[in-house]
Amino acid sequence: MRPDGYFDSPWPAEDGGPQRLQTAPIASAPGLNLRPGERLGCTTRHTLLSTMTVLGAPGEVYLLTHSALRARLGVPTTACVERIDPISLQPLARSPRLPGGPMWPGGMALHRNGDLFVVYGRDLHRLDRQCQPLASLQLPIDAPYNSFVVLDNGLIVTKNLSDTLDARLTVVDPATTARACPDQDCPEPSIARLSAIGNTVYVVGVRSIFRYHWSDAASQLVFDADWRFDYIGASGQSYGWDVVLDGQHAWFMDNGHHRYLFRMVGAGVSPTPNRLLRVSLSDAADHQALDVCGAPGGSITNPPLVDLQRRIVVGYDSANRQMQAWRFDPALRALQPLWHKGELGCASHMLLYPATGELVTNDYRRFGEEVVVLDIETGAERGRVRVGGLTQGVVFPSVGWGRDLYWCSMGKLARVCVE
Repeated sequence: MRPDGYFDSPWPAEDGGPQRLQTAPIASAPGLNLRPGERLGCTTRHTLLSTMTVLGAPGEVYLLTHSALRARLGVPTTACVERIDPISLQPLARSPRLPGGPMWPGGMALHRNGDLFVVYGRDLHRLDRQCQPLASLQLPIDAPYNSFVVLDNGLIVTKNLSDTLDARLTVVDPATTARACPDQDCPEPSIARLSAIGNTVYVVGVRSIFRYHWSDAASQLVFDADWRFDYIGASGQSYGWDVVLDGQHAWFMDNGHHRYLFRMVGAGVSPTPNRLLRVSLSDAADHQALDVCGAPGGSITNPPLVDLQRRIVVGYDSANRQMQAWRFDPALRALQPLWHKGELGCASHMLLYPATGELVTNDYRRFGEEVVVLDIETGAERGRVRVGGLTQGVVFPSVGWGRDLYWCSMGKLARVCVE
C-alpha cells in the first residue's frame, strides 16, 4: 500500500507522486530491461494536446488532454479525460468537455479514495473511474492553475500560475470537493508546479523557494518562516521550475523563462547558463548552485532527476541540447561530474527504472521526437525509437503495465515497448 494520499498503482499521478522523483516502483514496474538484440517499438495516436497518462487498477490507463485554439480566440478552453486501451491507445471511456477557462496544461491524479481529480484552467473536477463527473469547484483566481499535489492526509493543494501575481494556495477536501480552509497567499509569484513530502508543500517562487506545513491544530497551511532560499539573489537568472524532493534535499533548475512554441531548442531568454540548485530540507542555508553545462542562453521548463539508490543527479539544458549527470556525496555535500551528453534534445519530464538503471528521456532532432533510454551510470544509449510529431515534448510520461511506457508530446501519444 502507498503511504501517501494517492491510489495504490505504479503511477497514480504526474512524476509518479508529489516528491516528483519520476521513479518507477521496483515491485510493480521493474523496468524495460532492454537486452542485447532487443529494440524499442511504438504505437502512436494523434491527440489534442496530451498532457499526461496515469495508471489506476491493473490495466487502467487514463489520458488528460486539453484544447488551445479557443484560447487564441479569447474563448474559454476545456479539458477531457479518457480511459484508454493500454495497447491500442484507443478510448474506452471519455468524459464530457470539462470547463477550465484560461489555458495551461493541467494535472490529473487518482486519489486514494478511488476517484480521479483534475485541475485544469481555474477549475477542479472530480470524476469516477469511467470518466464521468461527480463534482467540480471553480478556483478563486481567474487564471490558470498549475496542477496540484495530494498530501499524506489526503487533502489536495493547488495554486494559480503567474510571474506577476502572487501565488495563492487553495486546499480542497477530496470528500466534499470544497475548500478545506481559507486560502493562503504566498510572498511572491510562482510559475513552477507544487511539490510535497508528507504534509508539507514546497513552492518554487520566481526568486525564492519556500514551504508550508499543514497544521492539524490550526486546520490550515502554515508558512515556515525559518526555511527559505533566495536562489536568484543578485544573479541574472530567471525563475525556477518544478522541485524534486529526495527526503534530504530539494533539487531544481532555473532560467525557466523561454520562448517555447513547438520546441525548446534555442528558446532560451536569459543570456546566462542555467543552473542545478540544491537546498537542504533541514537547513535552507545549506545550498549549492552549479552550471549545467556553462553555455549561454541556457533554459529548461522541467525538473532534474535524482536516483536515490545510486546517488546520481541528472540535469539538462534544453535550449542548448545538453545533459549532465553528477554523483552526489551527501556526507561532503559534494557533486562530482559523472557523464555528459551533448546534442541531446531533452526537455520533457523523465522516467527512471531504478532496478535496471534505465533513464528515459527525449531527443528532439530532425524536426521530430524520439524517446531514448540511457544507462544512468554511464550515459550510454541502450535504445531509441522515433515517436514522431513536430512538437518537442515538455510534459509527462508514465510507466506502463509491462515492459512499456507512455509518452505524451502535445499532439501525440505513444506507447513505447520492448520488441
